[in-house]
Amino acid sequence: MKTVLLTSELFVGHDTGTHPEHAERVISVVDFLRERGDSLGSVGWLETRAAELADVMRCHDEKHIGQVIEACELAESRQSRVALDPDTVVSGGSLAAALHACGAALAAVDAVMRGVTTNGFVAVRPPGHHATPDRAMGFCLFNNVAIAARYIQNVHNLERVLIVDWDVHHGNGTQDVFYEDPSVFFYSVHQFPHYPGTGSRYEEGAGAGKGFTLNVPLRGGTSAADHVAAFREGLKKTVEKLQPDFILVSAGFDGHISDPLGDLNLTDDDYRAMTRDLMNLAADHCEGRLVSLLEGGYNLDTLPGTVAAHVETLANSSLTVREGCP
Repeated sequence: MKTVLLTSELFVGHDTGTHPEHAERVISVVDFLRERGDSLGSVGWLETRAAELADVMRCHDEKHIGQVIEACELAESRQSRVALDPDTVVSGGSLAAALHACGAALAAVDAVMRGVTTNGFVAVRPPGHHATPDRAMGFCLFNNVAIAARYIQNVHNLERVLIVDWDVHHGNGTQDVFYEDPSVFFYSVHQFPHYPGTGSRYEEGAGAGKGFTLNVPLRGGTSAADHVAAFREGLKKTVEKLQPDFILVSAGFDGHISDPLGDLNLTDDDYRAMTRDLMNLAADHCEGRLVSLLEGGYNLDTLPGTVAAHVETLANSSLTVREGCP
């Protein structure tokens, strides 16, 4: 198959109550993708699994992991939700959901590395890109994409990983994990200033990792055409610095023109175009190896269709074109 899709019923058990990041997000996406079925192209569903704590510890310290576990256990004992910060809450089912969110990304990586598939999309929650090495924040408990990057390096022995983050919010947690690491290039295009307040163009990495972080901050209201042009220009800069062995995508869809938590103007066609850009980059440098992970996206009227546009592009090599791409 061209593209593997992964999800888990356990994601529904992460009960956030009345909250922008709630279970219906992943339910609506998965139901829509299953209904589309063969019309998406060459796709197939795989079983997910839980990540091991050893996988999580490659990116998070023991104190942070312990705090998440303790909060989830407390929520389960009280049969209620526990707040880790004003934005981030857990329930009794949150730990299983978080470990399976990480594990789904690892299973997708395994499928690509075994040659089962060329690429994959992982419909997970809780999202991950705001989780720092020592803190849960911004709806995120563990940093799914960062954990996948370290897994690629430590288990599959690939050296260079490119993480592309096109969520409307800057992936501050992912940036923090790799800020001094030249083996992982973190590239983010996001609205700025906006939550979490990081992601200026002057944040470029530090020490040996200086130059391996690239932020492209966009003002609210930026046109879709300018947004996509900036995205493509940034991609050119990434490959000048690092030719990746694997590409991971923090695929937030809250840059969509309809999303309530952002003020950018992307449409489904723009996400198709950016997906083609990444497929071309993957084809040129890493034998097509690419896995994308759901991050943001909060309008349930449009999110499933936008995700489907992304997945359909991944699954149909005939949609990959070179015109205008890096």
